[in-house]
Amino acid sequence: MRHSIFNKTAIAIGLVSAMSFSAKTFAEDTITAVHAFNTSLIYTKSFLSFVDKLNERGKGVIQIDVKGGPEVIGLGEQPDAVRNGVVDMAYTAASFYGGTIPERDIMVASNTNGIYARESGGIDLLNEIHQEKMGVYYLGWFDSGVSYNLYTVNEPKIGADGKLDLEGLKLRSNAVYDAFFRSYLGAEPISMPTTDVYAGLERNVVNATGWTQIGLKDLNWDRFLNYRIEPSFFSTDMGVIINIDAWNELSAESKKILQAVAIEHERDSALSLASLGDTQKAEMVADGMKIVDLTGDVRDQFSQAAREATWERMVSQMSRHPMGLKHYDTLVEKFNKLD
Repeated sequence: MRHSIFNKTAIAIGLVSAMSFSAKTFAEDTITAVHAFNTSLIYTKSFLSFVDKLNERGKGVIQIDVKGGPEVIGLGEQPDAVRNGVVDMAYTAASFYGGTIPERDIMVASNTNGIYARESGGIDLLNEIHQEKMGVYYLGWFDSGVSYNLYTVNEPKIGADGKLDLEGLKLRSNAVYDAFFRSYLGAEPISMPTTDVYAGLERNVVNATGWTQIGLKDLNWDRFLNYRIEPSFFSTDMGVIINIDAWNELSAESKKILQAVAIEHERDSALSLASLGDTQKAEMVADGMKIVDLTGDVRDQFSQAAREATWERMVSQMSRHPMGLKHYDTLVEKFNKLD
């Protein structure tokens, strides 16, 4: 009898243990996420499409639970929220945490995109830097290869030397293009987050701003901005960061699915947005926006100065970090097609 009771007890304990192990083994991982911009913007739509793909592919294994955008956590606070574990993931511009990762400028000044940087090993290196300096996992460079332009309310003045005349220009800036505006254009720009620009234009606090080749109409800024200056410059630096503890706690299968879908979206988003810039430019011209072209040497200097100003900022800020310029040359090589 004692053996029978013992055996039954042992079997019961074994079943409970097996069920517990099974539950842990097959438990679905969930990652909480926020995005930098509101849902009307094309970049946010791109991120949400990535979430949809991941949630479909990851059924029963891993899911992303999107909590919202800047109305939940301000866009400037999102990177620290990820680092501190307030939220697991953020789709954000690397420039929003440039003080911590000055190497982020390698994306801003890149003349390629996420496809090239992934194949060259550049994104893997950038991920290593993110983990070491910030305690986050850099999942992917999304929506890459989209350039910026200057947009103005009033017709821009071109000086006798062919350069842009900034007289009367109240230029809005942010961390992405601040160095270029100051060093090459000689401007004293007004720092203003994306979420405040509509009101700034409406109240004439600013009458010019930089923005990417796509998404201007999503923000309704085209209600005020009438001119677009060519050539374009820079590249978008939107991507996804994950709290390193949250990443490490994922199952091996969850990590595999998440990284695979991210790399697919990295490629798909770069390809899909490559042609959209021309399409949206044509739409804005049809709606009345005028294109102002810089010409000759001034045009070439404009684009080159944007890259050089950003590289100079990157060197200056990297030099103040313990890691120094350790990865500078490698990053430039892996994120650019050099002549």
